[in-house]
Order: sequence, then C-alpha cells, then structure tokens
Amino acid sequence: MSFQYDAILITGASSGIGAALARHFARTGVTLFISGRNQTRLQLVENDCRAAGANVYADVLDVTSRETMEAYVTHCDEIAQLSLVIANAGISAGTGGLGESPEQVRDIFATNVAGVLNTIDPAITVMRARRRGQVALVASQASWRGLPSAPAYCASKATVRVYGEGLRGALAPDGVKVNVICPGFVKSRITDSNDFPMLFFMQADKAAKKIVRGLERNKGMIAFPWQMNLIIGMLKMTPQWLMDLAASRIPKKTSSPDSHGEH
Repeated sequence: MSFQYDAILITGASSGIGAALARHFARTGVTLFISGRNQTRLQLVENDCRAAGANVYADVLDVTSRETMEAYVTHCDEIAQLSLVIANAGISAGTGGLGESPEQVRDIFATNVAGVLNTIDPAITVMRARRRGQVALVASQASWRGLPSAPAYCASKATVRVYGEGLRGALAPDGVKVNVICPGFVKSRITDSNDFPMLFFMQADKAAKKIVRGLERNKGMIAFPWQMNLIIGMLKMTPQWLMDLAASRIPKKTSSPDSHGEH
C-alpha cells in the first residue's frame, strides 16, 4: 500500500476501475473525493472506503458540465490540497450489432473527451500554482487503432491518450506529473455489455494495483496487460487494406441510449 497520496480525486468511481482505485487508496489519513453517475453504487464504494479509514466525500456529478466540474474540483482542493486527480469517467455504446448511433457518438465524446478536460483543467490550475501534483488520464488499449466495432470510443480514447502524452512534457517544468492509463479488457459496466470473447480479461482490483504502481513510479504510459501490448503493437503496423478485410468479422458495439457502459 502506498502513502504517497493524501488527497485523491477520482471520477467514474461508482464501478469498475474507478471503484477499485478508490478502495485501493482508502486508508486512515487519506481524503478521497469520489464521484459517479449512480448514487446506489457510489454509496457502496463510499461505505467500503470509510470502513478502511479514509475521509470520503462522494458526489453524483455530470462530468460533461464544465461549470459544475470547475466548481467541484476547486472546492475539493479547498478542503484538502489535491495530490492526485484521476480522470476516469468514461462510457461506450455497449454491444448489439447496429453500431454507434449519432446520439451515442456525441455522448461518448462529451463524456470521454470533454469530461476529462473538465476534470483536469481546474486541477492543473491549482497544481501549477503550487508547483506540485499529479493528474492521470484514463484512455484505453482501444486508442491505438480505429476499430469498426467502436469508432467513437476508439477516437475519444485516442484523443485522451495523445493529449495526455503531450501534456506530460508541457507540464513537467511546472512540477505537475501527467500519466496516461491504457487498460485492456477490465471488469466494468463497459465490459459487462460486451457479448464477445475478451482477450486477457482482468478483474478491476488487479488492474487498480497495476495502475497504482505505474502512478507511484510516474510512468508516462501505463498500458496493460503485456499480452495486449504485443497485439496492439502488431495492429499498429497492420496495413489498412487488411484491417478492412477483417472489419466484417469484428462485432459492432451499440445499445439503447440509456444503457451505455462505463468504466
């Protein structure tokens, strides 16, 4: 267990990776600011973290609202100076064979891209002022190549990954650490909606341990599992004509607008 961080903010903490990270960090002396979209699930995480000794503030928030997130992050920092902010909230369209609808595409970008910016921008402002702090952006292994199964999800995560890569160097002189997290298939509401075999599927608590180790070491890119890293490396070198040939065999992701999966 690490004692490197004493005030941590995590979005998308009501399930999956976010919930596992909150539980991992929870201990006496740590203040956790956790948020999510579902009050019931968030309450369960809050209860577990309090039982572990952490001081917990849990809020149901819409990360797509810039004004809401600016006020929220600023207020959290006033309560306890943030040492780590993890922009984890994210959604996908689910699975079902019809692809991502135009409405889902916009929802995905609003949460996965704008939501990340809305979370980290106010955090970076206060961290730069005191010349210390750390922000982590949760992207995905799906960010490395546009796949016909989920073009909007892949594109949104690619945006987060590339922005985080550039931001790391840009903020280093100001004393602010930036890390990009690219998980493979991890147990979450997103993967719960997948109806196809998921290679190297990982439980959320195991993923959380890998992420925390990477954050503690300030790794610029925290990508796992290693087997998926190898596959992604080959995918990046695959010519487009071959990807087009395989496209018809890849299951497409979709769902009704009210059943998006989340981290």
